[in-house]
Amino acid sequence: MAPSIRVTGAGAHRTRSVTAGAAAGSGPDCSHGPAGPPGESQWRHEPRPPEPAGRPPTLLPADGADARARTALSDDGDLRDAARLAPASSYVWALLAERALTGHGKHPADPVAAYAFARTGYHRGLDALRRAGWRGQGPIPVTHEPNQGFLRALLALADAAEAIGETDEAERCRTFLADSGASADAVRALR
Repeated sequence: MAPSIRVTGAGAHRTRSVTAGAAAGSGPDCSHGPAGPPGESQWRHEPRPPEPAGRPPTLLPADGADARARTALSDDGDLRDAARLAPASSYVWALLAERALTGHGKHPADPVAAYAFARTGYHRGLDALRRAGWRGQGPIPVTHEPNQGFLRALLALADAAEAIGETDEAERCRTFLADSGASADAVRALR
């Protein structure tokens, strides 16, 4: 059994299994840390002990990249054009992922493309959350429109991971969604 190292920082609690030859930093997973080869050196999301006063909710700014994407899409804009105009927008990447998951027009569902789009939106959202003061835990209200792009990307990543057989990652994403105070049903209702 590989030894586990408890890592704390910026308020997050993570455990990393270290195995011989594992390449740290070779890729992220849904629990916001580096991962090694599949099934090996990965951050594992753990339930966090409740804080006495609780963490305040993280609210992304109303004038962020998602606002630019929404404006670009408001006049029946193309999703790919909106991604070029606002590449830091979780919202536009989440929409691309959702469309790839269900298929559209003559294009069949493509869970691999959905996974790539969702992962991009997820990481863009993590960057925005950190800039907004998020410390790896605490509520990310789904009722706050600027947060919705990140939460939709996170749910799309869970769905796409499930579709390509990455069940552990899908579960980590769903746990992260629940830990943020959002239900999958509430986020799915935004689609």
